[in-house]
Amino acid sequence: MTKADLIDTVASSAKISKASAGKAIDSVISNITKALRKGDKVTLVGLGTFSVGKRKARKGRNPQTKAEMKIPAARVPKFRAGKALKSAVK
Repeated sequence: MTKADLIDTVASSAKISKASAGKAIDSVISNITKALRKGDKVTLVGLGTFSVGKRKARKGRNPQTKAEMKIPAARVPKFRAGKALKSAVK
């Protein structure tokens, strides 16, 4: 499902315009991103939890040249599915 498909589905199920559904979805994504940027967790009951994890610096290898390179430490977004979502997918 693409973002456009999601907008169409939300618009039809909520009986609102596609423009309104698009703004709502964009707002949700934007606010989740802002919270993660601050280091906060976002928990959506029934869906799951978005959080920020830390990845340590490590050594990697360029697959083309086989040269060793250093990969810097990074903050990465994580998603942990909730119980209801896991049950629905089984």
